Amino acid sequence: MLACLTLFQNGSTEVTLKARGNAISKAVDAAQIIANRYVPDAKLGKIAISTEEVKSTETGVMSAVSSIEIRISV
Repeated sequence: MLACLTLFQNGSTEVTLKARGNAISKAVDAAQIIANRYVPDAKLGKIAISTEEVKSTETGVMSAVSSIEIRISV
């Protein structure tokens, strides 16, 4: 969240939050806090969800991991 706020303060007009797996809820919370509390002009834009196939480094087994991208613009 702090990195997004820093980007907006430095003149960026759009920031994309990306998260996978258990971090998805943190990304959604961060987007909501930024839009509702810290950057009143912010608008949540395109939200894309997907599933990625990831191979475990320990077992070599493929598993599906959900991911999300949230665009926030001013």
